[in-house]
Amino acid sequence: GVPVIAHLRNGQEFKGTSLAYFETRTARFETIQGEISTPVVARMGDVPALTVAPERNGLMIIIHETTASTLSYTKWEKFAAFAEHKDFPDIRARHLSRGLPETGFVESYRRFAKALVSVGSGEGNDRATGMETEFVARTNPYMLNANGNLDVDLFYQSAPRGNAQVEVFEKSPDGIVTITLLRTDEAGRVSIPVSAGHQYLLDAVVLRPVTGDAREVWETLWAALTFEVPE
Repeated sequence: GVPVIAHLRNGQEFKGTSLAYFETRTARFETIQGEISTPVVARMGDVPALTVAPERNGLMIIIHETTASTLSYTKWEKFAAFAEHKDFPDIRARHLSRGLPETGFVESYRRFAKALVSVGSGEGNDRATGMETEFVARTNPYMLNANGNLDVDLFYQSAPRGNAQVEVFEKSPDGIVTITLLRTDEAGRVSIPVSAGHQYLLDAVVLRPVTGDAREVWETLWAALTFEVPE
């Protein structure tokens, strides 16, 4: 009986700036319930970016895909630290093997975010939405028994992404955030231990080379999934 409101946030550990909606920064913005996908109608500058009145009961999937942004590196150490944190420890060898400079190069990045929201009963299932990389929850987090595990699949170009690092941010009811690093198995699946009343953000990054551009030489694709486990 009330609107679903969602903010686009940029930050770390569940803290960050609430971003205004801009069409030029958005490649795809939809809500999905059951088999019905509905484009989000927003005006330039809207904060929050999403305010929608659900037309039905059940699990709502919100997806937001950004257009490409770029980041220029003047210090190799900053890029190397980022790549190592995201589980690409061989980045220096890969970078130098391509004859690339250690400063003055550009990384482009795109984000593929998904949020699961319970509307009314919250019944329903997550599903693949066709984003280039994305998480798909195999279990509805709003249907879990208090504490347990939530199985999640990670996809890249519609194929399971095996042996990939998944960073799990967990926020307890008292606001404490803990971070855990897990890995998908060969089938691209990971089991996330969850607790009642906690919020979760899952993060996985693809880092791939870009060719044919004088300065833009790496691209990162960020998959994210947020949800809460009810008390």
